[in-house]
Amino acid sequence: MAAAPSSSAAACFLYPPCPLPRRPRHFPRHLACAAASKHAPAASSSRSFALPSPAPWPWPWPRRLAELIPAEAAGRLLSSAAGSIIVALASAALILGNAGGASAFVVATPRKLQADELATVRLFQENTPSVVYITNLAVRQDAFTLDVLEVPQGSGSGFVWDKSGHIVTNFHVIRGASDLRVTLADQSVYEAQVVGFDQDKDVAVLRIKAPKDKLRPIPVGVSADLLVGQKVYAIGNPFGLDHTLTTGVISGLRREISSAATGRPIQDVIQTDAAINPGNSGGPLLDSSGNLIGVNTAIYSPSGASSGVGFSIPVDTVGGIVDQLIKFGKVTRPILGIKFAPDQSVEQLGLSGVLVLDAPPNGPAGKAGLQSTKRDAYGRLILGDIITSVNGTKVTNGSDLYRILDQCKVGETVTVEVLRGDHKEKIAVVLEPKPDES
Repeated sequence: MAAAPSSSAAACFLYPPCPLPRRPRHFPRHLACAAASKHAPAASSSRSFALPSPAPWPWPWPRRLAELIPAEAAGRLLSSAAGSIIVALASAALILGNAGGASAFVVATPRKLQADELATVRLFQENTPSVVYITNLAVRQDAFTLDVLEVPQGSGSGFVWDKSGHIVTNFHVIRGASDLRVTLADQSVYEAQVVGFDQDKDVAVLRIKAPKDKLRPIPVGVSADLLVGQKVYAIGNPFGLDHTLTTGVISGLRREISSAATGRPIQDVIQTDAAINPGNSGGPLLDSSGNLIGVNTAIYSPSGASSGVGFSIPVDTVGGIVDQLIKFGKVTRPILGIKFAPDQSVEQLGLSGVLVLDAPPNGPAGKAGLQSTKRDAYGRLILGDIITSVNGTKVTNGSDLYRILDQCKVGETVTVEVLRGDHKEKIAVVLEPKPDES
């Protein structure tokens, strides 16, 4: 009897040929059987083993898997495998994203903006090149070294008026400056010269020598037909943060503020809740079409920061002033040549009108014969003339008087009606320019 095969050969042939559980993953069945046959020792002539033929393609994997694994377990296995693949893909995407590389699994979608957002973005992009940053430099002498230095005294905003390089801003932005620098939207800096200013209306015009292709004049609108509730946009440089956009609405119209330089009232001012902070002064106030409707000039705030009450000089007022400053370098504004009492004093007397405190004899009103307030020999107060109308338009306070004079011209003769004692008189007065503007 032939010798028994070795233990290794016996181990190979005691098992069914190519059993499924021992087959390597993705290893073809017929190759596994052939390998087992190749490495098996030769059998004796008295006993031989025949290898079965490999099954034809395709192999019955689904049937064999179904036999070995119950249906419920197979379902759980497939679900677990699918979940593992998804988790692996997500982890790979996160790793690539954290590494800063481009990820094939993350696709960025374009941001969708609402119609009003698109309009605001477009307005800012189109008008930003017209807004400038103004730096006010003043000369100071060091107390220890006696060196003369230029130090920043203040800053503000402005905007390009025309291709000739004229820049419009507030007078209080440039007040007391020895050197002015204008920074355009492309960060190019130019020295600026003062063309002229109007202290009464807080408007100033500068000029820079810049290439015309760098100058984009702001589109000018109108302010006469504005309505409360309209959307407005302010662009400026609050606290030195250049080209900052704030939005709001028109909160009120025909407001009145006083000029910081002369105290003279500025009428028909636009009130807005768009945030206006230090550094916004001189910047443009725009309507929803991107047209200039005002020049941001002041805020009402106990702290000096925006409190939701800002004021802008209407463009209809600014336009006439700028034209005069460019042509003549000054504003020729007519005056009566009087000093009058505060409105509260007249109200306390139970009267209505403008009480003349002083009418210098060399002034228009003094030449025409208006009487000043004075005291008699016993120290008793004798009231001067009280102006009640000009050219037939009623005057109840100083603001009314200024409003009428703003509509008149130098050299024009106006009829002034006054209350003198217990009777009224009409006096013709020839208006003259302010002494410092002649």
